[in-house]
Amino acid sequence: MEISAAGRLVVRISAADVGKRVSVRCLDETGVTQEKFTDTVGVLTSWDDGVLMITRRDGRSVRIAESALVAGKVVPAEPARRRGPAASYEELARIAARGWQPVESERLGDWELRAASGFTRRANSVLPLGDPGLPLDEALAAVRRWYGARGLPAYVQTATGAAGTQEVLCAELEARGWTREVTAELWTGALAPVADRPGDGVVLSREADADWLARYQRKGVSEVALRVLGSGPSVWFATVPGEDAPAAIGRCVVDGRWAGFAAVEVDPALRRRGLASTVMAALAQRALDEGASAAWLQVESDNIGARALYERMGFAAHNAYHHYREPDVSGAAR
Repeated sequence: MEISAAGRLVVRISAADVGKRVSVRCLDETGVTQEKFTDTVGVLTSWDDGVLMITRRDGRSVRIAESALVAGKVVPAEPARRRGPAASYEELARIAARGWQPVESERLGDWELRAASGFTRRANSVLPLGDPGLPLDEALAAVRRWYGARGLPAYVQTATGAAGTQEVLCAELEARGWTREVTAELWTGALAPVADRPGDGVVLSREADADWLARYQRKGVSEVALRVLGSGPSVWFATVPGEDAPAAIGRCVVDGRWAGFAAVEVDPALRRRGLASTVMAALAQRALDEGASAAWLQVESDNIGARALYERMGFAAHNAYHHYREPDVSGAAR
């Protein structure tokens, strides 16, 4: 906290600091804890009518009354990562987008509108990496028209928790009634340690065949879904054969120095036997052969088992990402 020469806490932020990362201390008036003060670190996304809104790393917004402020200061962006590959949010966002491509896309300034007949939110949402070239309300209206013409709800994918992410846009969407439906995290790590484990018994293929799809959690996969699954610079599918269906599967996209892992799934009856690690090791070995050195993956916040596995492999969270759905102005579910 900011302390003056006289030893007093000082508030050194103002409404002019909206958009900057700040650290504040305020009086705890909730009575929930016995602590007198609470501390919050995040991006200051608004300061209106005596109320501050701070968006934390996980994307959750905290409302703080100006009158409760005890201390506050602008703080540097997140410190450099001490392990794993260094990467900006924009680099990772573009890599992830190339590894899970829509069937149809259109530019709106620096935003990309993506559609794939509703197969996954990632392939059916706006990726806003920059300025849409219009005032925000006009841009969002154009987004809603574009998705409405395709019979799809409009989603905007945003990120929080790293330098260059979109905390301010998140706050603007929430203020306009857009609802955050899903939050997950993008994790990164070095690729070589993933490949150090045995990858025996894994069959690699360039296509998602019938056996692979039999284990994939999304049933009734359409031709559109197959196009999304097969999209990316260099795509590999891994299968561990089983009796009636594969014991485990996985997918990897190699793109320059990056290898992205997805769809790592194991027969529930065969979990905790190292099959997920085996699948990832085989895919990592192939990615190393193609010149990759860094790895990324996406994991939902409540997937405790997967998070523990990835931590053991040396992965760590880089940023959180969210999907905001358009408000329902009709009064009926779409």
